[in-house]
Amino acid sequence: PPMPGFGPAPPPPPPNFGSAAVPGLKLGNPPSGPVNELPLGLKPKKKWEVNNPMKRVNWKVVVPQAMSEKAFWISCQEDRLASDQFLSELSERFSSKPVKKYQKDAVDKGNTLPKKNISLCVLDSKSAQNLAILLGGSLKHLSHEQIKTCLLRCDTDILSSNILQNLIQYLPSPDQLKKLQDIKAKGDPLSPIELFAATIGEIKRLMPRLHNLNFKLTYSDVIQDIKPNIVAGIAACEEVRNSKKFAKVLELVLLMGNYLNSGSRSEAAFGFEMSYLAKLSSTKDVDNKHTLLHYLVKVIETDFTEILYFYNDLTHIDKASRVNVESIQKAMRQMTSAIKALETDLQNNKVPQCADDKFNEVMGDFAHSCRQQIDVLEKMQIQMEKLYKELGEYFSFDSKKYSLEEFFTDLKAFKDAFIQAHQDNVHQREEENKKRRLQEAKEQSLREQLERQQHKLALVDMDSTQTQEGVMDSLLEALQTGTAFGNRNQRQRRPRPSGAERRAQLSRSRSRTRIGTGAFVTCEILSNNNFAQK
Repeated sequence: PPMPGFGPAPPPPPPNFGSAAVPGLKLGNPPSGPVNELPLGLKPKKKWEVNNPMKRVNWKVVVPQAMSEKAFWISCQEDRLASDQFLSELSERFSSKPVKKYQKDAVDKGNTLPKKNISLCVLDSKSAQNLAILLGGSLKHLSHEQIKTCLLRCDTDILSSNILQNLIQYLPSPDQLKKLQDIKAKGDPLSPIELFAATIGEIKRLMPRLHNLNFKLTYSDVIQDIKPNIVAGIAACEEVRNSKKFAKVLELVLLMGNYLNSGSRSEAAFGFEMSYLAKLSSTKDVDNKHTLLHYLVKVIETDFTEILYFYNDLTHIDKASRVNVESIQKAMRQMTSAIKALETDLQNNKVPQCADDKFNEVMGDFAHSCRQQIDVLEKMQIQMEKLYKELGEYFSFDSKKYSLEEFFTDLKAFKDAFIQAHQDNVHQREEENKKRRLQEAKEQSLREQLERQQHKLALVDMDSTQTQEGVMDSLLEALQTGTAFGNRNQRQRRPRPSGAERRAQLSRSRSRTRIGTGAFVTCEILSNNNFAQK
């Protein structure tokens, strides 16, 4: 529906307004001509040799014939970014395995009922009811004549946009207003609502005046809505075109895609459609744990850290992803139509209808400032569309088929997924470091425990050595003094110790058994020999 106060919307653009496709040229198919027929001085891309079958990158190839001399892909040299470690790990991570595929064909289709368009263009009961609500609400403190005076004076302090829109919608047509005025002139009775309509219907060109007043009240909101979007679109186009870091990211993606597609129909591609960037995460590695995007981020984290935060160069792509060029064009057409209608009414109402008529005085100044702002916006809109068209030539896509909103939505999705993949990689490294620290702490604890045990065993060995030396000294002393050869008959039987004492002695004797066994045996033999001699 047309914007409030802007009048009817212009007719839709004719179908098939995009440029005609080149016969026989299909995006996504590699060039079929011989190598020496490559345009723009292009040289054949390197065909990578891989040892294992690889997972394929399902991108749409940009063929050289679709590129212009200014295309980014012409100067793309992704081979210089390759390294043995990079390609080896890429091959290891993304080698293909037979995976059972599940297809879901279920499609949710919402049942929508057609909306009923109820026409309220005459003073029927419904229109009368809505006008009665208006008069009993916002305008209840004003008489019919006072409301008429406000309309003549263009008093927007009292006449809000809501009041004007209701009057535009529910007032009867000019023909019916004329009939009501005739009835009023004859003195025939009228209902209060019809009397109100007849009273304000005395203003010449009432409906255009209502539209112009409503345009005055609403245009600033439209400007504030459109202008930031146009500014964001212009800035985003310039950022993407001029970012060297983003260009290097594209080269890495092209390198990985060509390597994974080795031996396939889409190998050795010169470029790819930009919409593929949002699909990088759809290619899983052999473990189905990480994606091609995670590996891209890992390579950048390791070898190309200077482009890790490339998205800081693209600060306007989020807002640009919400820029609908068709909506902007429609709003601009409606504002242009509205300002032209206002300028026409100003020309036709140079002579005031009465002393209270301030239309030219109030609306003249507004029309001048509004025209200046609309002219500036038109130039900005043209610049935005021009920059986006050039961006399409730079990246070799049709700017009419691939809208600005779609392009920046894909870039935003890629940027957001890139940031998330970076966070995933950081989290994974933190978890791995945490596990490694726990393992190191566990090993350190085991080493300390083993050292304590070894130290304890060393102390026990030292005590055992000291005990053995003491027993031998006592034995030698007994042999020298002869006490070791006393008369067995003279020996007195010692009293049997208690249970607790006996166990303690047994424990002590066991600890010394291994050490002093030989000495005690020797002592016993000598004692028996001495007894036999006697």
